[in-house]
Amino acid sequence: MKPPRKLHIKSYGCQMNVYDAQRMVDTLAVDGFVETDSAEDADLVILNTCHIREKASEKVYSELGRLRLAKDEAARNGRDMRIAVAGCVAQAEGAEIIRRAPVVDVVVGPQSYHHLPQLLARAKSGGRALETEFPVEDKFGFLPPPKADAIRARGISAFVTVQEGCDKFCTFCVVPYTRGAEVSRPVAKIVDDVKRLADNGVREITLIGQNVNAYHGEGPDGRVWPLGKLLHRLAEIDGIVRLRYSTSHPRDVEDSLLTAHRDLPALMPLVHLPVQSGSDRILAAMNRKHTADDYRHVIDRFRTVRQDIAFSSDFIVGFPGETAGEFAATLALVTQIGYAAAYSFKYSPRPGTPAADMQETVSAAEMDERLVRLQELIDSQQSAFNKAMIGSTVDVLFERAARNPGQIVGRTTYLQPAHVFASPDIIGQVLPVRIDSLERYSLLGELAGSAPSHPVQKANSSQETLGA
Repeated sequence: MKPPRKLHIKSYGCQMNVYDAQRMVDTLAVDGFVETDSAEDADLVILNTCHIREKASEKVYSELGRLRLAKDEAARNGRDMRIAVAGCVAQAEGAEIIRRAPVVDVVVGPQSYHHLPQLLARAKSGGRALETEFPVEDKFGFLPPPKADAIRARGISAFVTVQEGCDKFCTFCVVPYTRGAEVSRPVAKIVDDVKRLADNGVREITLIGQNVNAYHGEGPDGRVWPLGKLLHRLAEIDGIVRLRYSTSHPRDVEDSLLTAHRDLPALMPLVHLPVQSGSDRILAAMNRKHTADDYRHVIDRFRTVRQDIAFSSDFIVGFPGETAGEFAATLALVTQIGYAAAYSFKYSPRPGTPAADMQETVSAAEMDERLVRLQELIDSQQSAFNKAMIGSTVDVLFERAARNPGQIVGRTTYLQPAHVFASPDIIGQVLPVRIDSLERYSLLGELAGSAPSHPVQKANSSQETLGA
């Protein structure tokens, strides 16, 4: 019997890449690969790349330089190490990676990683393999389901992709070019995935997609289901006590989604709703197809159906042509909305996007200054939001042992980490916690009662998988 081959995956960027990395592990497990934390000991190293951040390609080539040394050392020890580049940089760079980095054996885009076993075989026989075309078939129909032990090892929270790609074509964004057009998975396939996860101990599901609230999958009734209707169906699955979704676009907030927030206790009251700028002219230049007032109206619609809802967002400072007054409009929007958290970045051009050809009129120093001001405002709002929890009792879904001995850490409904001293037996349960203090971004408290605030079923460890 052959010993297992070791696989190391390094993922960059978004939640979708985390999910994709897990599915690569599931795909390669069929061929006898097991995960390792060490790239140096691996027989196969996969860089699962992201093209959103600044200098993404350069970071990949830098990492490949380090891996070349590890591959050479493995060869000296009589071991064949293979290296693959996957994800959005692979899709965007393609043959350029093959040209610039001879150490790479396989380059594969995010829609084709279900072909990894065949690509590795091709590289072994023919030298190197490249696949960055958008395949006709749906990769989800070819990915093997994760095994029960793999699901349990990943913890009580899981991502499930329900939608991929984007049709919005924001001028700064590469997603339509690297992930393709919007595609939604059928409801039945998603339900099967979530049931399998629930039967093996998962308690919280986050539905993910590049534009998740544009979901329009085929329902079991043959009709197109929006995200809100899908959430209602998933809330019926035994064992799932929390539902989330990310990332949303302000133009795709349907009434059915608002109804889900109103009616489903399992749907968490934290919505990630990127706005990017508070200036209408900059939003138009970004091709966001909404105004600042449109965004405010969407926020008001959410708050009307659920009083305790909170928001996070994304912001770009220094977009080409952004004036001081337009940046001030962003600060004003942040002040008016009030966020529980947010992500903010300096603009950096992505090759191939329309914004890359725009004249940059904001200096690096001005971008730095604006980013600091924006982040200080967001941090003050997040700090105030967290401090407001002190003295209250909140529900926490406990996930794992914390770094401090005797502590267990979980998440509140707003994704805040919360620590208590307790037995590991509480992992997987939702329990009330009285919050006593705050340490940076973490809440510290004590269990307020011994009974779960939601019914929790034990995982069925004897069932490997459900039908796909």
